[in-house]
Formats: sequence, C-alpha cells, structure tokens
Amino acid sequence: MPGFELWSDAERKHVNDVLETGILMRYGFDGPRKGIWKAKELEQEICNSFGSKHAQLVSSGTAALTTALSALGIGYGDEVIMPSFTFVASFEAILSVGAVPVMVDVDDTLTLDPAAVKAAITPKTKCVMPVHMCGSMADMDALQAICKEHKLLLLEDACQAIGGTYKGKKLGTIGDAGTFSFDFVKTITCAEGGVVMTNNEDTYIKCDGYSDHGHDHKGNDRGAEPHPFIGYNFRISELHAAVGLAQIKRLPEFLAIQKKNHAALKNILATIPEISFRRIPDAEGDSCTFLNWFLPTTEIMQAVVAEMKAQGIFGGNFYWFRHNWHYINVWDHLKHSITLNALSPELKEKVIFHANKDFSASDAIISRNVSTAISLTWSEEQIKEKGEKMVAVIKKVLSEMAVHA
Repeated sequence: MPGFELWSDAERKHVNDVLETGILMRYGFDGPRKGIWKAKELEQEICNSFGSKHAQLVSSGTAALTTALSALGIGYGDEVIMPSFTFVASFEAILSVGAVPVMVDVDDTLTLDPAAVKAAITPKTKCVMPVHMCGSMADMDALQAICKEHKLLLLEDACQAIGGTYKGKKLGTIGDAGTFSFDFVKTITCAEGGVVMTNNEDTYIKCDGYSDHGHDHKGNDRGAEPHPFIGYNFRISELHAAVGLAQIKRLPEFLAIQKKNHAALKNILATIPEISFRRIPDAEGDSCTFLNWFLPTTEIMQAVVAEMKAQGIFGGNFYWFRHNWHYINVWDHLKHSITLNALSPELKEKVIFHANKDFSASDAIISRNVSTAISLTWSEEQIKEKGEKMVAVIKKVLSEMAVHA
C-alpha cells in the first residue's frame, strides 16, 4: 500500500538536491537555493497528475483539511456533515475551525450514506465532507446532487484514496476543494505532508496565505509581505516536498502493483460463498489500497478475527469496529468532548450530542468488515500463502459455528 515500501534512488536524489543547498524552507532564500524549489515543483506535478487547477502543499493531511475548511469560510455555528467511519483528523479539523462535526451513518461503500446526509441537513449545515476511505470512493453523483439542491459546499477528504477516480475524475478534484495526506503510510509519501486541491482561484489564494501566517506571498521581500488575514504555520518543508516529488512520478507504478495484488487476493477469498465485498460506486476507480470484505454476522467476523490473531496471521488486517483511530464507537474522547482547551459551552454540547447518536446502521456494516492492506512488496507466492491461510481460518470458524448452531 504505502510508497515507502518501494524506496529508491529517486527519493534520495531529490532529498540530496535540497541538502546540497542547505535551504530547507519552501519560501525565500532565493539566491542560496540555486533554483531548487521542490515544493513549487511538487505542487505543479500534483496539478498535472490529478487535473486540479491549483494545489497548496501543507504539513499534513489534517492541516490540509483545516486549511481547506478555513478557505471555504467554514467556522463558528456552521455544521459539517461527515461519516462515522473515518480518521480522527476529520472531526479534529472541523473542531479546529470552530464548526460542528455532524457524524452520520455509512453504507456498504464504507463511505457516506446519501440518505443519511439528506436526513442530517439543517439550516446551519454549510458543508458535506465525504471521506474516501480505504482507497475507494463515496457516491459522488448523489452527494453532488444533494449539495447542489441545498446550496452546500462539498469538501473531499481523499487522504486515503490517492490515485482513485470517479467516472474519469480524480478523487479530491471533484468538490469545491479536496485534500490528500502524504504521511508515511499513504500511497505516496512525503514522510509528513498534505495538499489542498481546488479549481477555484480565490480558495487557492486563501489556502496559500492561511497556511503561512497570512502572508500574501506577493513581491520578493518576505518580511515586507502584507497579511490580509490571520493565518497559521502549516508549511511543508523542502525536504518533505523532495520525497513527494520522487514519489508522485512513481504513482502509476504503485497503483498498477496494488491493483494486481488486490485482484489476486480477492480471487482467493471469493472462493468462500459467505464472503461479500465492499460496494464500489465506480469499480474502475478503486485505488486498491485495501481489500474490504464482509462476513454475514458480527459474531462470525469477531470469531474469525480472534482466530486469525490466535494463529498469528492477523497482521495487515484491520477490524475497524474496535479500532481507536477510525470508528465512532471507540471515540470516547469525542463522545465526552474531552479537550485540553475549553470549547464554548454551545459547541461542546453539540459535539456530545452528535457523537452519541444512534449509529446502529453503521455498526451493522463496520462490525462485519475487515480491511486487508495491500502490500506493494508481495510476491505471488506470498499472496497465495496469505490468502490460503485466511481462507482456512474462515472455513474453520464457519464450520465450528455451524456445528453449534
């Protein structure tokens, strides 16, 4: 899955270019950097590769979401609809701009259920934020129609779906803005980093300033640059951008391997009639970072997970229903709104309310799901061995549970 699995001399060369100049900051120091502008070059490569008019690199995927939300004017009193299955950064970013994260159920795509989105809209809703989890996409036609009907912004959290597409368009470039994460375990990595992509020039200009203390970046004297608005320090470094510049040029290579390995493992698991797979709105657009599969009941899946762990073969598999990073039922810190700095009483009350709603529809899906990470380094023999061991465990559990039924 992650680009770090296939580290090469290309990444080393770009990093060494920066080290030889000694200029690690992306802005200023025009003379000493000797024409080396890795962040600028990577932003252009992102636009070229994904078809976005503008790209603003930042320090992380979380920073990208925060920057995008701010640039879109989302803040105090606004509600942002997001899925109950995501990464914690999604609600962290919403809270960081003073808005209300409104979690709603996912469907068998493992992304936002359009019906749940429609039901959650209130006069305070300003944005719908689909999260393209585990490499695949939300039903973007349905979500775009909802946003158009209700005059809402559409912000794509595509941090886990780099290289995925929906009906010919790259994920992250379909909404008013979109974000990628380039952290260490993403499809392409900068070690740490992220990007906001948008086709709206005004949104881009705001992202550019907001991510660097509000600098307008006009002129050649950084110290004399005006600050049209308050911003923050979400800058990426030249070293991180250098790694990403090598990785983005290898993305087609990574995606081809992922898709081949994904198909091979899926073919093995598909021999079990009781296994079903995630519904993908556009199967051709799956980036194939994970193989997402279901068993008929929560009881069966939990027994399979326990047996795989007992046999020492669960590594690389994720049971999100009991995973601290990704699912609402274990986010106690959100459910109780535990923060180091005090939220306004109004915001805290809303956070607690929305985090403690009934998510039984999501539970019924996530509790039956396991996601298997697809490695770029697997050999055909390793895929066969992994798949056969998983199949053996699943058949064993199904047989034992049938006897006791």
